[in-house]
Parts: sequence; structure tokens; C-alpha cells
Amino acid sequence: MKSQSRILLFTLVLVVLATGSKLLFAPKIEWSGFSPIMAIALFSGMIVKDKSRSFIYPLIALFLSDVLVQVFYTMGLFPFAGLYSYQWFNYSLILLITLIGWVLQGKNYSRIITGVVAGPTLFYLISNITVWAGHGGWGRPMNFSGFLLCMQDGLPFYKNSLIATIVYLPVIIVSYNALLKKNYSLKLA
Repeated sequence: MKSQSRILLFTLVLVVLATGSKLLFAPKIEWSGFSPIMAIALFSGMIVKDKSRSFIYPLIALFLSDVLVQVFYTMGLFPFAGLYSYQWFNYSLILLITLIGWVLQGKNYSRIITGVVAGPTLFYLISNITVWAGHGGWGRPMNFSGFLLCMQDGLPFYKNSLIATIVYLPVIIVSYNALLKKNYSLKLA
């Protein structure tokens, strides 16, 4: 299989992984946030040599999965929309996680582990601070106590995104190496 065909196949694998995860986990509040998108963003930042193209994998996977979820929602087969007004903010945070991948490069396990922790943690902190700053999020008071409550509200999503990144990043790295490099290592070389 030619290199371009393998890259296209790998991109399709990422889209299927992202869409399947959203369809399976997002409707269940206890699993909400369990998604490969942060792992895809980290991976892309770590592996894609042309930095201007490193945003392509996470954007394609996120956008196409959101569009497919929107289609299912429109058909009455999914409980919430895939496209929504503040989506640009989540996309921006995912691109920020891609930048973490740039910095870390993922050439050894300690850098990969650092990315696995840093990506979801940064997303959690920025998104929950923003939710609270937007008038208290879910009706939380606009004081320090309300801020702490808002941060606490986000902990289940943080836990799920952290576990998902721990699970999905090795799967993505091994899949990439198997499809494009024809080896099954967990290192990005």
C-alpha cells in the first residue's frame, strides 16, 4: 500500500475512533469526556514534521465526528447536537493540546506520559475556569466558593479525559506505526 493510501486509511481510523467513542460514551454522563480527541491532538503534535499540518488530524477527526453526531441528532438517534455555538472554544483548546505535542515530541516514554497528563489537565483547567467566568457555569456563585464548586463539577470529565488519553494514545501510536512504518512499537521514531 502506498504511503498516501496508508495516511488516508490512518485518518479514517482516527475519525472512526473519535465518532465511535462519542456515540458510545458521550450520552452517558458517567462516561462523558472519554474520547480520543486529546490523544489525537498530542499524537499529531508529536509526530507530524510539518507543524502547519499538525493540526489536520485533530481537526479532521473532531469536525467529522461532530458532523456525524449532528446527523444522528437530526435523525433523532442521538440525545444532543454535534454542532453548537461555543464549539470554536473546544476546537481552540484541542489545538493548544497539539502545541503541547510539538513541545514534547514524544521521543521517549517520559515525554509521552507528560503529554498524557498535561493535555487533559490544561483542557480541564482552562475550560472550567472559562465556564465559571461565564457567570458561574451551572448557577455557581461568582465568588471563590463558586469557583471551587465549578472546578469540582468538572472533575468527572477530567478523570474520563485523562483515562481516555492514557488508553487511546498508545493505541494511536501503535496503529500509526503498524500502518505506516510496519512495526508495532510504542515509540514515535
